[in-house]
Amino acid sequence: MSIMVGMTLERFIIEQQREYAGARGEFSGLLSQLTLAGKIISREVNKAGLAEILGLTGRKNVHGEAVQKLDMFAHETFFAAMDHSGYLCIMASEELDGAIPIPPEYPCGSYVLLFDPLDGSSNIDVNVNIGSIFSILKRITPGPRGTMEDCLQKGAHQVGAGYLVYGSSTMFVYTTGFGVHGFTLDPSLGEFLLSHPYIRIPDRSGTYSVNEGNAAYWEEGTAAYITHLKTPSEDGTRPYSARYIGSMVADFHRNLLKGGIFLYPENRKRPDGKLRLLYEANPLAFIAEQAGGAASTGRKRILNIEPTSLHQRTPVVIGNHQDVQAYEAFLRGER
Repeated sequence: MSIMVGMTLERFIIEQQREYAGARGEFSGLLSQLTLAGKIISREVNKAGLAEILGLTGRKNVHGEAVQKLDMFAHETFFAAMDHSGYLCIMASEELDGAIPIPPEYPCGSYVLLFDPLDGSSNIDVNVNIGSIFSILKRITPGPRGTMEDCLQKGAHQVGAGYLVYGSSTMFVYTTGFGVHGFTLDPSLGEFLLSHPYIRIPDRSGTYSVNEGNAAYWEEGTAAYITHLKTPSEDGTRPYSARYIGSMVADFHRNLLKGGIFLYPENRKRPDGKLRLLYEANPLAFIAEQAGGAASTGRKRILNIEPTSLHQRTPVVIGNHQDVQAYEAFLRGER
């Protein structure tokens, strides 16, 4: 496949499709619909301070969190872009308790879409980067419609994953298991253009991203690891600098391009972690591994976890191999 910086995302998807014998265009169409949803959400995010879309809806989501107006707009935008497409057999959103069936009047497809419509929504009102995350799986059940079994597949079964980050520019970053590529939205054209082909996480890093407000509840291994990162070393590779935004997409995106490790580990308040396995951890773990990095709970590979519920939580440690392996060693008490 010939890759040129500046080529449109639509052309890139078509070129990738040509690489696969027997490809029918269904997966390519699915990705195109996702980019449409991203463009619509980006437009609303960029005018959020001027439109009546800031603030709370007055309701709480399945996790007991206050729902922002832009949260619900993003959820509804993804649903409206995908429900009629014929590419999906079922969907699930971080915002809703159960799976989302495809309306009976629309055809049922071969894929499953799991999505976090707006990650980092607590930062909306203060104009800090936010994002959307998605995971794509192949349907594994027979029958006229998709089932919960189709949704509850481990991350290693993903056939695609990606995110959009809404900031000084809007970027669409995704993988189908053959490298990670980033596209930047040109608002004058309304097109995503290839800007970051074959992204690789730098082998060495000098930054860490963690909510140190939870330090009093950390396990001993986590506390020892963070102390290690802050301690100067003779070779000059430490101390690391702290960089924490509080929007996982934004923190992950920076570390993906610049190098670094992101941690939301288990602690005594949240022994199962905070982040959602299906909507956040799995897709970003897939991207990290495809970019040459690693993603772990601190005890096992995230992509090997067998899900048991739609909103299952997990500890997350994600970044380059060297840093993730060092954290695992500290958690085992080996350092």
